Amino acid sequence: MSTETTHAPGADAPDRGKAPAGERVADWADGRLGVYGLAKTYMRKVFPDHPSFMLGEICMYSFIIIILTGVYLTLFFHPSMNEVEYHGPYAPMQGQLMSEAFSSTLKISFEVRGGLLIRQIHHWAALIFLAGMFVHMMRVFFTGAFRKPREINWLFGFLLFALGMFTGFTGYSLPDDLLSGTGVRFTQGAILSVPIVGTYISMFLFGGEFPGGDFVARFYSIHILLLPGIMLGLLVGHLILVFYHKHTQYAGPGRTEKNVIGMPIFPVYMAKAGGFFFLVFGVIAAIAGIATINPIWAIGPYRPDQVSTGAQPDWYMGFAEGLIRVMPGWEINLWGHTLVLGVFIPLVVFGLVLGAMAVYPFIESWVTGDKREHHILDRPRNAPVRTGLGVAWMTMYFITLVGGGNDLWATHFHLSLNAISWFVRIGFFVGPVVAFIITKRICLGLQRRDKEKVLHGRESGIIKRLPHGEFIEVHEPLSAEQRYTLTAHEQVKPFEIGETTDENGVKRKVSGAEKLRSKLSKGYYGDGTQIPKPTEEEYKEITSGHGHH
Repeated sequence: MSTETTHAPGADAPDRGKAPAGERVADWADGRLGVYGLAKTYMRKVFPDHPSFMLGEICMYSFIIIILTGVYLTLFFHPSMNEVEYHGPYAPMQGQLMSEAFSSTLKISFEVRGGLLIRQIHHWAALIFLAGMFVHMMRVFFTGAFRKPREINWLFGFLLFALGMFTGFTGYSLPDDLLSGTGVRFTQGAILSVPIVGTYISMFLFGGEFPGGDFVARFYSIHILLLPGIMLGLLVGHLILVFYHKHTQYAGPGRTEKNVIGMPIFPVYMAKAGGFFFLVFGVIAAIAGIATINPIWAIGPYRPDQVSTGAQPDWYMGFAEGLIRVMPGWEINLWGHTLVLGVFIPLVVFGLVLGAMAVYPFIESWVTGDKREHHILDRPRNAPVRTGLGVAWMTMYFITLVGGGNDLWATHFHLSLNAISWFVRIGFFVGPVVAFIITKRICLGLQRRDKEKVLHGRESGIIKRLPHGEFIEVHEPLSAEQRYTLTAHEQVKPFEIGETTDENGVKRKVSGAEKLRSKLSKGYYGDGTQIPKPTEEEYKEITSGHGHH
């Protein structure tokens, strides 16, 4: 006789064994957040595999390291300008008066376990973050990755770089040592040169006449809350747009504007990214353990009467520093007020340069009239004018960086400080022009070489003697993949104004903006800016035996 057990509707079914804990957690999350659908959509997203794309990862990982180490440092730092007498373990400072900010930084360096290493990792990570941003933006610029639909992402990246500069400035100003205090005084003088609003901005930032008793506390709030919060939001938005838009890729067989060839995020890319994070962390930690940076105990607390040679900011502020250092001390008096042009003009130039960087994608789009989406990257040689502009900007930056350290150049190389200043003043205008011309000619030369490679092949280094005595070098023909890569780029035609009269002989009014756009477009893509690509007919004629070795 057999018996059957029935279960009432809604009753639990017999236990057939529990699923693994990880699977149960995933099921629980999927029932509430739909993680399976998100994973199916995004975990199989493909990313191209190219070393230059890792620059952005270096920036992101450095930012994470900055946040982690910064949280640790906030546990021990006291953002106060209250004066205290030092009685810590560092003997040379015994009995000296200093601010609590400086004293707590000494405590972090000498008394907190691992404090000095964390301080140095934090500072080096900030430098590497901004260096990575700089190189990453140059990669995006030179390859044209900022074109539609990524103009907004370029703005996000630019704002991250600009905010990173000011976050770094507020960070290295916090210890209230002699070097950072000199930088703060320099910045306050620059702010005061701004007409009308300069004094109000200075009072707001510093809490009164410099040095002010509140500026460390205010900088502290800005440094750990305001700017990092904005940067974190921009970083998240930047990554969302990277996911939303297809990732850019370099030209090659099978790669089009409508596909992406590479590896899926999970599991390949995530595994590589995880390993790369620890590699970046390890390199930064090694640098921090080997190379001392910002040794405040050797510099001492800030005093207005002790400023020595060698007071430079971190490298990313060298551009602004150099502009102000080499500017003549011009002043004019208007309505009883002194306008310090020697400081104000460099600030305006600094702002204009940064503004031009921010809006460049929109300028190029307007000049070319190109409204298409671009997912295939340019080779820098195939955009000579854009590449020349980028190199000209970098030349301008490094020349002003020399001006920012003019005292060190003078003392280390026994040069005249005035001679260095005049070199920077002249070089600021001449250097970028020379760099642009040279870079453009190099790009055109590389285009010619690519054309010769496609038509005649690669030089093999093998010399062959013909029956009639002539010596020639044997050329190896390129593969179809190599030929495609060298000829895949577009050659844009410049914008033309067109006919200025209609069929009835009525003249059409041409606006000034249209004339300017035409001139700029011819400057970008007119005669002398690109070498015509080899045609199929030219290739067939060469490879049929006429002149091919």
